[in-house]
Amino acid sequence: MLKKFKQIFGKTDDVIREYPMVLLMAFLAAVSLICFAERNFDSVPGNFVFVKFTLVSCLGISLMFALKMLSQRTGKALIPELIGVVFLVFFYFLLPEKKEDFTEVYAFMLIPAFILSHLLVSFIPFFGQKRELHFWQYNKNLFIHTFLTAVFTGVLTGGVLLAILAVDKLFDFNFRDKYYFHTFQFFAIFGSCFIFLLFNEKGLKFLEGSDDYPLILKFFTQYILIPLLIIYSVILYFYSAKILIKWELPRGWVSYLILAYSVVGILAFLLVYPLKKESTKSWVQIFSKIFYYTLFPLILLLFIAIFTRILEYGYTEPRYFVLILAIWLASVVLYFIFFRKTTIKFIPVSLFCFGLFSLIMPYLNTFAVAKRSQKTELKNVLAQYHLLDKGTIDFHKKVSDTIAEEISSKFNFLAKRNEKEFLFTLLNSGDQKTLAKSIERKEFGLVQDEIRKKFTQVENTHKASDENRLEVLAENKFHAISGYDYIVSASHYRNGDFKFDDDTFTFARQEFSGKILSITLNGKESWDVSPLIHNYLNQFKNRSGQISVPEISFENDLGKYHLKLVFDNLILEKYAREQVFYNDAYLLVRKK
Repeated sequence: MLKKFKQIFGKTDDVIREYPMVLLMAFLAAVSLICFAERNFDSVPGNFVFVKFTLVSCLGISLMFALKMLSQRTGKALIPELIGVVFLVFFYFLLPEKKEDFTEVYAFMLIPAFILSHLLVSFIPFFGQKRELHFWQYNKNLFIHTFLTAVFTGVLTGGVLLAILAVDKLFDFNFRDKYYFHTFQFFAIFGSCFIFLLFNEKGLKFLEGSDDYPLILKFFTQYILIPLLIIYSVILYFYSAKILIKWELPRGWVSYLILAYSVVGILAFLLVYPLKKESTKSWVQIFSKIFYYTLFPLILLLFIAIFTRILEYGYTEPRYFVLILAIWLASVVLYFIFFRKTTIKFIPVSLFCFGLFSLIMPYLNTFAVAKRSQKTELKNVLAQYHLLDKGTIDFHKKVSDTIAEEISSKFNFLAKRNEKEFLFTLLNSGDQKTLAKSIERKEFGLVQDEIRKKFTQVENTHKASDENRLEVLAENKFHAISGYDYIVSASHYRNGDFKFDDDTFTFARQEFSGKILSITLNGKESWDVSPLIHNYLNQFKNRSGQISVPEISFENDLGKYHLKLVFDNLILEKYAREQVFYNDAYLLVRKK
Protein backbone atom coordinates (compact mmCIF):
# COMPACT_ATOMS: atom_id res chain seq x y z
CA MET A 1 0.00 0.00 0.00
CA LEU A 2 2.81 2.41 0.92
CA LYS A 3 4.46 1.65 -2.40
CA LYS A 4 1.26 2.52 -4.26
CA PHE A 5 1.01 5.87 -2.46
CA LYS A 6 4.60 6.65 -3.36
CA GLN A 7 3.89 5.83 -7.00
CA ILE A 8 0.85 8.10 -7.06
CA PHE A 9 2.61 11.00 -5.34
CA GLY A 10 5.61 10.46 -7.57
CA LYS A 11 3.42 10.81 -10.67
CA THR A 12 1.75 13.88 -9.16
CA ASP A 13 5.12 15.49 -8.67
CA ASP A 14 6.08 14.66 -12.27
CA VAL A 15 2.85 16.14 -13.60
CA ILE A 16 3.29 19.41 -11.67
CA ARG A 17 6.91 19.71 -12.78
CA GLU A 18 6.22 18.80 -16.45
CA TYR A 19 2.93 20.67 -17.06
CA PRO A 20 2.89 23.77 -14.78
CA MET A 21 1.30 26.12 -17.33
CA VAL A 22 -1.47 23.66 -18.22
CA LEU A 23 -2.32 23.20 -14.54
CA LEU A 24 -2.17 26.95 -13.94
CA MET A 25 -4.70 27.53 -16.74
CA ALA A 26 -7.01 24.84 -15.32
CA PHE A 27 -6.73 26.29 -11.80
CA LEU A 28 -7.50 29.84 -12.99
CA ALA A 29 -10.47 28.58 -15.01
CA ALA A 30 -11.93 26.66 -12.06
CA VAL A 31 -11.45 29.46 -9.53
CA SER A 32 -12.83 32.10 -11.93
CA LEU A 33 -15.94 30.03 -12.61
CA ILE A 34 -16.50 29.50 -8.88
CA CYS A 35 -16.13 33.25 -8.25
CA PHE A 36 -18.65 34.07 -10.94
CA ALA A 37 -21.09 31.49 -9.59
CA GLU A 38 -21.03 33.14 -6.17
CA ARG A 39 -24.30 35.02 -5.74
CA ASN A 40 -22.51 37.82 -3.93
CA PHE A 41 -20.89 38.84 -7.20
CA ASP A 42 -24.21 39.32 -9.01
CA SER A 43 -24.52 42.88 -7.79
CA VAL A 44 -20.83 43.78 -8.22
CA PRO A 45 -20.07 45.93 -11.29
CA GLY A 46 -17.62 44.30 -13.66
CA ASN A 47 -18.22 40.75 -12.42
CA PHE A 48 -18.21 39.62 -16.06
CA VAL A 49 -14.42 39.63 -15.75
CA PHE A 50 -14.70 36.17 -14.16
CA VAL A 51 -16.47 34.81 -17.24
CA LYS A 52 -13.69 36.22 -19.42
CA PHE A 53 -11.02 34.66 -17.19
CA THR A 54 -12.83 31.31 -17.31
CA LEU A 55 -13.16 31.30 -21.11
CA VAL A 56 -9.59 32.42 -21.77
CA SER A 57 -8.13 30.02 -19.19
CA CYS A 58 -10.10 27.07 -20.61
CA LEU A 59 -8.73 27.97 -24.04
CA GLY A 60 -5.29 28.12 -22.45
CA ILE A 61 -5.53 24.52 -21.20
CA SER A 62 -5.51 22.98 -24.68
CA LEU A 63 -3.20 25.67 -26.09
CA MET A 64 -0.55 25.17 -23.40
CA PHE A 65 -0.77 21.39 -23.73
CA ALA A 66 -0.20 21.72 -27.50
CA LEU A 67 2.82 23.97 -26.91
CA LYS A 68 4.17 21.51 -24.32
CA MET A 69 3.97 18.71 -26.90
CA LEU A 70 5.85 20.95 -29.35
CA SER A 71 8.52 21.80 -26.79
CA GLN A 72 9.01 18.10 -26.03
CA ARG A 73 9.71 17.59 -29.73
CA THR A 74 11.98 20.61 -30.20
CA GLY A 75 13.52 20.83 -26.73
CA LYS A 76 12.60 24.54 -26.45
CA ALA A 77 9.90 25.35 -23.92
CA LEU A 78 10.24 29.01 -22.90
CA ILE A 79 9.60 30.72 -26.24
CA PRO A 80 6.45 28.70 -27.21
CA GLU A 81 4.91 29.18 -23.77
CA LEU A 82 5.70 32.91 -23.84
CA ILE A 83 3.99 33.20 -27.24
CA GLY A 84 1.02 31.29 -25.82
CA VAL A 85 0.69 33.67 -22.86
CA VAL A 86 0.87 36.72 -25.14
CA PHE A 87 -1.86 35.24 -27.35
CA LEU A 88 -4.12 34.55 -24.35
CA VAL A 89 -3.68 38.12 -23.08
CA PHE A 90 -4.55 39.42 -26.55
CA PHE A 91 -7.58 37.11 -26.71
CA TYR A 92 -8.73 38.30 -23.28
CA PHE A 93 -8.93 41.90 -24.49
CA LEU A 94 -10.86 40.83 -27.59
CA LEU A 95 -13.77 39.85 -25.34
CA PRO A 96 -16.16 42.57 -24.12
CA GLU A 97 -16.02 44.10 -20.66
CA LYS A 98 -19.77 43.89 -19.98
CA LYS A 99 -22.24 41.03 -20.09
CA GLU A 100 -24.63 43.13 -22.17
CA ASP A 101 -22.05 43.36 -24.97
CA PHE A 102 -21.55 39.58 -25.08
CA THR A 103 -23.77 38.69 -28.04
CA GLU A 104 -23.77 35.53 -30.14
CA VAL A 105 -21.08 37.13 -32.31
CA TYR A 106 -18.52 36.21 -29.66
CA ALA A 107 -19.79 32.64 -29.60
CA PHE A 108 -18.95 32.42 -33.32
CA MET A 109 -15.41 33.43 -32.37
CA LEU A 110 -15.00 31.35 -29.20
CA ILE A 111 -16.30 27.98 -30.44
CA PRO A 112 -13.99 27.89 -33.52
CA ALA A 113 -11.09 29.08 -31.33
CA PHE A 114 -11.60 26.14 -28.93
CA ILE A 115 -11.83 23.71 -31.86
CA LEU A 116 -8.65 25.13 -33.40
CA SER A 117 -6.74 24.81 -30.12
CA HIS A 118 -7.66 21.10 -29.92
CA LEU A 119 -6.74 20.58 -33.58
CA LEU A 120 -3.37 22.14 -32.76
CA VAL A 121 -2.83 19.47 -30.10
CA SER A 122 -3.47 16.75 -32.68
CA PHE A 123 -0.73 17.66 -35.16
CA ILE A 124 1.72 20.28 -33.86
CA PRO A 125 4.41 17.85 -32.59
CA PHE A 126 4.41 16.13 -36.01
CA PHE A 127 4.35 19.22 -38.19
CA GLY A 128 6.89 18.77 -41.00
CA GLN A 129 7.77 15.20 -39.93
CA LYS A 130 7.10 11.93 -41.75
CA ARG A 131 5.95 9.73 -38.89
CA GLU A 132 2.59 8.50 -40.11
CA LEU A 133 2.08 5.58 -37.73
CA HIS A 134 3.52 7.52 -34.79
CA PHE A 135 1.07 10.33 -35.57
CA TRP A 136 -1.80 7.85 -35.52
CA GLN A 137 -0.65 6.24 -32.26
CA TYR A 138 -0.26 9.64 -30.62
CA ASN A 139 -3.82 10.70 -31.44
CA LYS A 140 -5.21 7.26 -30.62
CA ASN A 141 -3.71 7.46 -27.12
CA LEU A 142 -5.01 11.00 -26.61
CA PHE A 143 -8.47 9.83 -27.71
CA ILE A 144 -8.44 6.91 -25.25
CA HIS A 145 -7.04 9.04 -22.42
CA THR A 146 -9.78 11.62 -22.98
CA PHE A 147 -12.44 8.91 -22.64
CA LEU A 148 -10.78 7.48 -19.52
CA THR A 149 -10.47 10.99 -18.06
CA ALA A 150 -14.23 11.50 -18.42
CA VAL A 151 -14.92 8.20 -16.62
CA PHE A 152 -12.39 8.80 -13.84
CA THR A 153 -13.52 12.40 -13.32
CA GLY A 154 -17.15 11.34 -13.10
CA VAL A 155 -16.38 8.67 -10.50
CA LEU A 156 -14.07 10.94 -8.49
CA THR A 157 -16.46 13.90 -8.51
CA GLY A 158 -19.42 11.71 -7.61
CA GLY A 159 -17.43 10.10 -4.78
CA VAL A 160 -16.31 13.42 -3.31
CA LEU A 161 -19.83 14.88 -3.51
CA LEU A 162 -21.25 11.80 -1.77
CA ALA A 163 -18.59 12.10 0.94
CA ILE A 164 -19.50 15.75 1.53
CA LEU A 165 -23.17 14.80 1.62
CA ALA A 166 -22.51 12.03 4.16
CA VAL A 167 -20.58 14.37 6.47
CA ASP A 168 -23.26 17.02 6.06
CA LYS A 169 -26.17 14.73 6.94
CA LEU A 170 -24.49 12.59 9.61
CA PHE A 171 -22.87 15.44 11.55
CA ASP A 172 -25.50 18.15 10.88
CA PHE A 173 -23.11 20.66 9.33
CA ASN A 174 -25.90 22.03 7.10
CA PHE A 175 -23.65 22.88 4.18
CA ARG A 176 -25.12 25.34 1.71
CA ASP A 177 -26.06 23.99 -1.72
CA LYS A 178 -23.47 26.17 -3.42
CA TYR A 179 -20.62 24.16 -1.87
CA TYR A 180 -21.71 21.09 -3.81
CA PHE A 181 -21.90 23.12 -7.00
CA HIS A 182 -18.46 24.67 -6.43
CA THR A 183 -16.97 21.23 -5.78
CA PHE A 184 -18.42 19.98 -9.04
CA GLN A 185 -17.03 23.00 -10.90
CA PHE A 186 -13.54 22.55 -9.46
CA PHE A 187 -13.30 18.85 -10.23
CA ALA A 188 -14.93 19.22 -13.66
CA ILE A 189 -12.20 21.64 -14.77
CA PHE A 190 -9.07 21.31 -12.64
CA GLY A 191 -9.70 17.71 -11.58
CA SER A 192 -10.32 16.46 -15.11
CA CYS A 193 -7.25 18.32 -16.39
CA PHE A 194 -5.04 16.81 -13.66
CA ILE A 195 -6.32 13.29 -14.31
CA PHE A 196 -5.73 13.70 -18.07
CA LEU A 197 -2.16 14.80 -17.40
CA LEU A 198 -1.63 11.79 -15.10
CA PHE A 199 -2.43 9.55 -18.07
CA ASN A 200 0.04 11.50 -20.21
CA GLU A 201 2.74 12.17 -17.63
CA LYS A 202 5.38 10.25 -19.64
CA GLY A 203 4.98 12.74 -22.45
CA LEU A 204 5.26 12.65 -26.21
CA LYS A 205 7.58 9.66 -26.55
CA PHE A 206 5.15 7.46 -24.66
CA LEU A 207 2.12 8.75 -26.58
CA GLU A 208 3.63 8.11 -30.00
CA GLY A 209 5.49 4.93 -29.10
CA SER A 210 2.70 2.54 -28.11
CA ASP A 211 1.94 0.33 -31.13
CA ASP A 212 -0.98 -1.73 -29.81
CA TYR A 213 -4.46 -1.52 -31.31
CA PRO A 214 -7.15 -1.77 -28.58
CA LEU A 215 -9.50 -4.69 -29.17
CA ILE A 216 -12.53 -2.74 -28.02
CA LEU A 217 -11.73 0.04 -30.50
CA LYS A 218 -11.30 -2.55 -33.23
CA PHE A 219 -14.64 -4.18 -32.38
CA PHE A 220 -16.44 -0.82 -32.17
CA THR A 221 -15.10 0.37 -35.53
CA GLN A 222 -15.61 -2.88 -37.45
CA TYR A 223 -18.95 -4.05 -36.12
CA ILE A 224 -20.75 -0.85 -35.04
CA LEU A 225 -19.42 2.36 -36.57
CA ILE A 226 -18.77 1.27 -40.18
CA PRO A 227 -22.05 -0.70 -40.58
CA LEU A 228 -23.99 2.30 -39.22
CA LEU A 229 -22.23 4.59 -41.67
CA ILE A 230 -23.12 2.28 -44.54
CA ILE A 231 -26.80 2.38 -43.53
CA TYR A 232 -26.65 6.16 -43.16
CA SER A 233 -25.06 6.59 -46.60
CA VAL A 234 -27.81 4.46 -48.18
CA ILE A 235 -30.45 6.76 -46.63
CA LEU A 236 -28.71 9.86 -47.97
CA TYR A 237 -28.40 8.31 -51.45
CA PHE A 238 -32.11 7.46 -51.49
CA TYR A 239 -32.86 11.06 -50.52
CA SER A 240 -30.63 12.25 -53.37
CA ALA A 241 -32.54 9.99 -55.77
CA LYS A 242 -35.82 11.46 -54.51
CA ILE A 243 -34.54 14.97 -55.27
CA LEU A 244 -33.56 13.96 -58.81
CA ILE A 245 -36.88 12.22 -59.47
CA LYS A 246 -39.04 15.06 -58.14
CA TRP A 247 -36.56 17.71 -59.34
CA GLU A 248 -36.86 19.75 -56.14
CA LEU A 249 -34.34 21.73 -54.13
CA PRO A 250 -32.89 19.93 -51.09
CA ARG A 251 -34.09 20.84 -47.62
CA GLY A 252 -31.80 23.05 -45.57
CA TRP A 253 -31.13 20.56 -42.79
CA VAL A 254 -29.69 18.01 -45.24
CA SER A 255 -26.46 20.05 -45.06
CA TYR A 256 -26.04 19.14 -41.41
CA LEU A 257 -26.81 15.47 -42.07
CA ILE A 258 -24.19 15.25 -44.82
CA LEU A 259 -21.63 17.07 -42.68
CA ALA A 260 -22.36 14.73 -39.76
CA TYR A 261 -21.99 11.67 -42.00
CA SER A 262 -18.77 13.04 -43.46
CA VAL A 263 -17.15 13.93 -40.14
CA VAL A 264 -18.08 10.61 -38.50
CA GLY A 265 -16.95 8.77 -41.66
CA ILE A 266 -13.57 10.52 -41.59
CA LEU A 267 -13.25 9.60 -37.92
CA ALA A 268 -13.97 5.96 -38.82
CA PHE A 269 -11.43 6.17 -41.67
CA LEU A 270 -8.80 7.40 -39.19
CA LEU A 271 -9.69 4.73 -36.63
CA VAL A 272 -9.21 1.86 -39.13
CA TYR A 273 -6.05 3.35 -40.67
CA PRO A 274 -3.64 0.71 -39.22
CA LEU A 275 -6.07 -2.08 -40.16
CA LYS A 276 -6.12 -1.30 -43.87
CA LYS A 277 -3.15 -3.52 -44.57
CA GLU A 278 -4.41 -6.36 -42.38
CA SER A 279 -6.70 -9.13 -43.58
CA THR A 280 -9.31 -8.35 -40.95
CA LYS A 281 -12.82 -7.93 -42.26
CA SER A 282 -13.49 -7.39 -45.92
CA TRP A 283 -15.87 -4.47 -45.33
CA VAL A 284 -13.13 -2.57 -43.45
CA GLN A 285 -10.84 -2.71 -46.48
CA ILE A 286 -13.73 -1.88 -48.85
CA PHE A 287 -14.77 1.03 -46.65
CA SER A 288 -11.20 2.43 -46.59
CA LYS A 289 -11.01 2.29 -50.40
CA ILE A 290 -14.41 3.63 -51.41
CA PHE A 291 -15.37 6.00 -48.57
CA TYR A 292 -14.15 9.19 -50.26
CA TYR A 293 -15.71 8.15 -53.58
CA THR A 294 -19.09 7.79 -51.85
CA LEU A 295 -18.74 11.33 -50.50
CA PHE A 296 -18.29 12.94 -53.91
CA PRO A 297 -22.00 13.05 -55.00
CA LEU A 298 -23.08 13.94 -51.46
CA ILE A 299 -20.75 16.94 -51.51
CA LEU A 300 -22.45 18.17 -54.68
CA LEU A 301 -25.79 17.89 -52.89
CA LEU A 302 -24.27 19.70 -49.91
CA PHE A 303 -23.16 22.67 -52.03
CA ILE A 304 -26.58 22.87 -53.69
CA ALA A 305 -28.29 22.95 -50.28
CA ILE A 306 -25.89 25.57 -48.90
CA PHE A 307 -26.10 27.95 -51.84
CA THR A 308 -29.88 27.59 -51.93
CA ARG A 309 -29.99 29.17 -48.47
CA ILE A 310 -27.23 31.72 -49.12
CA LEU A 311 -28.70 32.98 -52.40
CA GLU A 312 -32.10 33.35 -50.75
CA TYR A 313 -31.14 34.88 -47.40
CA GLY A 314 -27.49 35.90 -47.68
CA TYR A 315 -24.53 34.96 -45.50
CA THR A 316 -24.64 34.69 -41.74
CA GLU A 317 -21.86 33.32 -39.54
CA PRO A 318 -23.39 29.81 -39.28
CA ARG A 319 -23.93 29.61 -43.05
CA TYR A 320 -20.38 30.83 -43.64
CA PHE A 321 -18.99 28.11 -41.36
CA VAL A 322 -21.10 25.45 -43.08
CA LEU A 323 -19.73 26.62 -46.44
CA ILE A 324 -16.15 26.57 -45.11
CA LEU A 325 -16.68 23.02 -43.84
CA ALA A 326 -18.08 22.00 -47.22
CA ILE A 327 -15.04 23.46 -49.02
CA TRP A 328 -12.70 21.75 -46.55
CA LEU A 329 -14.53 18.47 -47.03
CA ALA A 330 -14.26 18.80 -50.80
CA SER A 331 -10.51 19.44 -50.50
CA VAL A 332 -10.08 16.31 -48.34
CA VAL A 333 -12.04 14.18 -50.83
CA LEU A 334 -10.05 15.48 -53.82
CA TYR A 335 -6.78 14.99 -51.93
CA PHE A 336 -7.40 11.34 -51.08
CA ILE A 337 -8.87 10.52 -54.51
CA PHE A 338 -6.31 12.16 -56.80
CA PHE A 339 -3.05 12.09 -54.82
CA ARG A 340 -1.06 8.86 -54.70
CA LYS A 341 1.09 9.60 -51.68
CA THR A 342 -1.27 10.79 -48.96
CA THR A 343 -0.95 11.43 -45.27
CA ILE A 344 -3.69 11.41 -42.66
CA LYS A 345 -2.08 14.51 -41.15
CA PHE A 346 -3.68 16.43 -44.01
CA ILE A 347 -7.09 16.11 -42.33
CA PRO A 348 -6.43 18.06 -39.07
CA VAL A 349 -3.88 20.41 -40.64
CA SER A 350 -6.20 21.44 -43.49
CA LEU A 351 -9.16 21.87 -41.13
CA PHE A 352 -6.99 24.07 -38.88
CA CYS A 353 -5.96 26.23 -41.85
CA PHE A 354 -9.55 26.65 -43.05
CA GLY A 355 -10.69 27.51 -39.52
CA LEU A 356 -7.91 30.04 -39.05
CA PHE A 357 -8.77 31.57 -42.42
CA SER A 358 -12.43 31.95 -41.39
CA LEU A 359 -11.47 33.91 -38.26
CA ILE A 360 -8.54 36.14 -39.19
CA MET A 361 -8.45 36.63 -42.97
CA PRO A 362 -9.10 40.34 -43.64
CA TYR A 363 -12.23 41.08 -45.69
CA LEU A 364 -12.97 37.35 -46.15
CA ASN A 365 -13.43 36.25 -42.54
CA THR A 366 -16.85 35.15 -41.32
CA PHE A 367 -17.72 38.41 -39.54
CA ALA A 368 -16.80 40.69 -42.44
CA VAL A 369 -18.60 38.53 -45.00
CA ALA A 370 -21.75 38.20 -42.88
CA LYS A 371 -22.02 41.96 -42.27
CA ARG A 372 -21.47 42.87 -45.93
CA SER A 373 -23.95 40.25 -47.05
CA GLN A 374 -26.72 41.31 -44.67
CA LYS A 375 -26.21 44.97 -45.53
CA THR A 376 -26.60 44.12 -49.21
CA GLU A 377 -29.65 41.93 -48.51
CA LEU A 378 -31.29 44.71 -46.50
CA LYS A 379 -30.69 47.31 -49.23
CA ASN A 380 -31.98 44.90 -51.89
CA VAL A 381 -35.19 44.21 -49.97
CA LEU A 382 -35.81 47.92 -49.43
CA ALA A 383 -35.18 48.69 -53.10
CA GLN A 384 -37.20 45.72 -54.39
CA TYR A 385 -40.32 46.76 -52.47
CA HIS A 386 -39.79 50.52 -53.05
CA LEU A 387 -39.60 51.31 -49.35
CA LEU A 388 -36.98 54.06 -49.61
CA ASP A 389 -37.98 57.71 -49.82
CA LYS A 390 -34.98 60.03 -50.33
CA GLY A 391 -32.69 57.36 -48.93
CA THR A 392 -34.64 56.62 -45.74
CA ILE A 393 -37.28 53.98 -45.02
CA ASP A 394 -40.89 55.04 -45.50
CA PHE A 395 -42.68 53.06 -42.77
CA HIS A 396 -46.10 54.18 -44.04
CA LYS A 397 -45.97 52.16 -47.25
CA LYS A 398 -47.91 48.90 -47.40
CA VAL A 399 -45.75 45.76 -46.84
CA SER A 400 -46.44 42.12 -46.05
CA ASP A 401 -45.77 40.87 -42.54
CA THR A 402 -42.98 38.58 -43.80
CA ILE A 403 -41.12 41.55 -45.35
CA ALA A 404 -41.57 43.64 -42.20
CA GLU A 405 -40.23 40.77 -40.10
CA GLU A 406 -37.30 40.24 -42.47
CA ILE A 407 -36.30 43.92 -42.37
CA SER A 408 -36.59 44.11 -38.57
CA SER A 409 -34.55 40.91 -38.11
CA LYS A 410 -31.78 42.31 -40.31
CA PHE A 411 -31.77 45.50 -38.21
CA ASN A 412 -31.38 43.29 -35.15
CA PHE A 413 -28.56 41.32 -36.80
CA LEU A 414 -26.59 44.42 -37.82
CA ALA A 415 -27.19 46.26 -34.53
CA LYS A 416 -25.55 43.37 -32.65
CA ARG A 417 -22.54 43.75 -34.94
CA ASN A 418 -22.00 47.44 -34.22
CA GLU A 419 -23.31 48.67 -37.58
CA LYS A 420 -25.22 51.55 -36.00
CA GLU A 421 -23.93 54.17 -38.45
CA PHE A 422 -25.07 52.15 -41.46
CA LEU A 423 -28.54 51.64 -39.96
CA PHE A 424 -28.83 55.36 -39.18
CA THR A 425 -28.41 56.17 -42.88
CA LEU A 426 -31.72 54.35 -43.51
CA LEU A 427 -33.69 56.23 -40.84
CA ASN A 428 -34.85 59.78 -40.27
CA SER A 429 -33.59 61.74 -37.27
CA GLY A 430 -36.51 60.81 -35.01
CA ASP A 431 -36.18 57.09 -35.70
CA GLN A 432 -32.43 57.35 -35.22
CA LYS A 433 -32.88 58.63 -31.65
CA THR A 434 -35.28 55.80 -30.80
CA LEU A 435 -32.94 53.19 -32.24
CA ALA A 436 -29.88 54.74 -30.56
CA LYS A 437 -31.46 54.39 -27.12
CA SER A 438 -32.16 50.68 -27.61
CA ILE A 439 -28.66 50.01 -28.97
CA GLU A 440 -27.03 51.90 -26.09
CA ARG A 441 -29.01 49.78 -23.61
CA LYS A 442 -27.99 46.65 -25.61
CA GLU A 443 -31.67 45.70 -25.98
CA PHE A 444 -31.30 44.22 -29.45
CA GLY A 445 -34.59 42.35 -29.24
CA LEU A 446 -36.27 45.69 -28.63
CA VAL A 447 -34.51 47.05 -31.74
CA GLN A 448 -36.27 44.37 -33.79
CA ASP A 449 -39.63 44.99 -32.12
CA GLU A 450 -39.42 48.76 -32.62
CA ILE A 451 -38.57 48.51 -36.33
CA ARG A 452 -41.34 45.95 -36.82
CA LYS A 453 -43.94 48.18 -35.11
CA LYS A 454 -42.97 51.25 -37.15
CA PHE A 455 -44.60 49.75 -40.27
CA THR A 456 -48.11 51.18 -40.13
CA GLN A 457 -49.65 49.22 -43.05
CA VAL A 458 -48.71 45.57 -42.61
CA GLU A 459 -50.63 43.02 -44.63
CA ASN A 460 -51.19 39.69 -42.90
CA THR A 461 -50.11 36.95 -45.32
CA HIS A 462 -50.91 34.11 -42.92
CA LYS A 463 -54.26 32.73 -43.98
CA ALA A 464 -56.72 31.53 -41.39
CA SER A 465 -56.61 28.07 -42.95
CA ASP A 466 -52.85 27.81 -42.49
CA GLU A 467 -52.51 24.53 -40.62
CA ASN A 468 -49.04 25.39 -39.30
CA ARG A 469 -49.81 28.64 -37.48
CA LEU A 470 -52.13 29.61 -34.66
CA GLU A 471 -52.43 33.10 -33.20
CA VAL A 472 -54.48 33.73 -30.06
CA LEU A 473 -55.38 37.44 -29.79
CA ALA A 474 -56.50 39.22 -26.64
CA GLU A 475 -59.50 41.49 -27.33
CA ASN A 476 -58.89 43.62 -24.26
CA LYS A 477 -56.01 46.02 -24.95
CA PHE A 478 -56.59 48.06 -21.77
CA HIS A 479 -55.23 46.45 -18.61
CA ALA A 480 -56.64 47.39 -15.22
CA ILE A 481 -53.83 48.05 -12.74
CA SER A 482 -55.98 48.55 -9.64
CA GLY A 483 -54.77 46.36 -6.82
CA TYR A 484 -51.20 46.32 -8.12
CA ASP A 485 -48.22 48.48 -7.22
CA TYR A 486 -46.24 48.37 -10.47
CA ILE A 487 -46.62 47.63 -14.17
CA VAL A 488 -43.77 47.06 -16.62
CA SER A 489 -43.48 45.95 -20.25
CA ALA A 490 -41.93 42.50 -20.47
CA SER A 491 -40.94 43.20 -24.07
CA HIS A 492 -39.09 46.35 -23.04
CA TYR A 493 -36.96 44.21 -20.74
CA ARG A 494 -36.73 41.37 -23.25
CA ASN A 495 -33.60 39.92 -21.67
CA GLY A 496 -32.52 42.05 -18.75
CA ASP A 497 -33.15 43.38 -15.25
CA PHE A 498 -35.33 46.04 -13.67
CA LYS A 499 -35.17 47.06 -10.03
CA PHE A 500 -37.49 48.52 -7.42
CA ASP A 501 -37.63 48.44 -3.61
CA ASP A 502 -34.10 46.95 -3.50
CA ASP A 503 -35.32 43.90 -5.43
CA THR A 504 -34.21 42.84 -8.90
CA PHE A 505 -36.48 41.10 -11.41
CA THR A 506 -34.74 39.40 -14.35
CA PHE A 507 -36.55 38.56 -17.58
CA ALA A 508 -35.27 35.72 -19.78
CA ARG A 509 -36.89 35.23 -23.19
CA GLN A 510 -35.45 32.55 -25.52
CA GLU A 511 -38.23 31.26 -27.76
CA PHE A 512 -35.97 29.09 -29.91
CA SER A 513 -34.69 27.15 -26.89
CA GLY A 514 -38.22 26.52 -25.61
CA LYS A 515 -38.04 29.06 -22.76
CA ILE A 516 -40.80 31.45 -23.78
CA LEU A 517 -40.50 33.65 -20.70
CA SER A 518 -39.16 33.24 -17.17
CA ILE A 519 -38.87 35.76 -14.34
CA THR A 520 -36.28 35.52 -11.57
CA LEU A 521 -36.32 37.45 -8.29
CA ASN A 522 -32.89 38.49 -6.94
CA GLY A 523 -31.17 35.66 -8.79
CA LYS A 524 -32.79 33.08 -6.48
CA GLU A 525 -36.47 32.27 -7.01
CA SER A 526 -37.78 31.83 -10.55
CA TRP A 527 -41.13 31.60 -12.28
CA ASP A 528 -40.96 29.83 -15.62
CA VAL A 529 -44.17 30.80 -17.42
CA SER A 530 -43.49 28.44 -20.36
CA PRO A 531 -45.41 25.37 -19.00
CA LEU A 532 -48.48 27.53 -18.28
CA ILE A 533 -48.40 28.97 -21.81
CA HIS A 534 -48.09 25.52 -23.37
CA ASN A 535 -50.96 24.19 -21.27
CA TYR A 536 -53.07 27.20 -22.25
CA LEU A 537 -52.39 26.67 -25.97
CA ASN A 538 -53.17 22.95 -25.73
CA GLN A 539 -56.89 23.76 -25.62
CA PHE A 540 -56.53 25.11 -29.19
CA LYS A 541 -54.15 22.39 -30.44
CA ASN A 542 -56.54 21.22 -33.19
CA ARG A 543 -57.22 24.73 -34.47
CA SER A 544 -55.32 27.15 -36.69
CA GLY A 545 -55.48 30.71 -37.97
CA GLN A 546 -56.55 33.51 -35.60
CA ILE A 547 -58.61 33.08 -32.46
CA SER A 548 -59.86 35.96 -30.28
CA VAL A 549 -60.21 35.59 -26.51
CA PRO A 550 -61.16 38.20 -23.87
CA GLU A 551 -57.79 38.13 -22.09
CA ILE A 552 -54.57 36.12 -21.92
CA SER A 553 -53.10 36.26 -18.42
CA PHE A 554 -51.27 34.11 -15.85
CA GLU A 555 -50.72 34.70 -12.12
CA ASN A 556 -48.19 33.41 -9.62
CA ASP A 557 -46.50 34.27 -6.30
CA LEU A 558 -42.76 34.97 -6.32
CA GLY A 559 -41.12 35.72 -2.99
CA LYS A 560 -43.00 38.52 -1.26
CA TYR A 561 -44.74 39.54 -4.50
CA HIS A 562 -47.82 38.48 -6.42
CA LEU A 563 -47.32 38.65 -10.19
CA LYS A 564 -49.75 38.81 -13.09
CA LEU A 565 -48.60 38.51 -16.70
CA VAL A 566 -50.92 39.83 -19.41
CA PHE A 567 -50.20 39.03 -23.08
CA ASP A 568 -51.48 40.87 -26.15
CA ASN A 569 -51.16 37.68 -28.21
CA LEU A 570 -49.59 34.22 -28.35
CA ILE A 571 -48.38 32.70 -31.62
CA LEU A 572 -47.84 28.96 -32.07
CA GLU A 573 -45.96 27.85 -35.18
CA LYS A 574 -45.99 24.13 -35.98
CA TYR A 575 -43.29 23.34 -38.52
CA ALA A 576 -40.26 21.08 -37.89
CA ARG A 577 -40.87 21.71 -34.18
CA GLU A 578 -43.35 23.79 -32.26
CA GLN A 579 -42.33 27.32 -31.32
CA VAL A 580 -44.26 29.90 -29.32
CA PHE A 581 -43.86 33.67 -29.70
CA TYR A 582 -45.55 36.81 -28.46
CA ASN A 583 -45.39 40.47 -29.47
CA ASP A 584 -45.93 42.18 -26.15
CA ALA A 585 -46.64 41.34 -22.52
CA TYR A 586 -47.07 43.34 -19.32
CA LEU A 587 -46.10 42.37 -15.80
CA LEU A 588 -48.24 43.63 -12.91
CA VAL A 589 -46.65 43.41 -9.46
CA ARG A 590 -47.96 43.85 -5.94
CA LYS A 591 -46.64 43.04 -2.50
CA LYS A 592 -48.47 40.26 -0.74
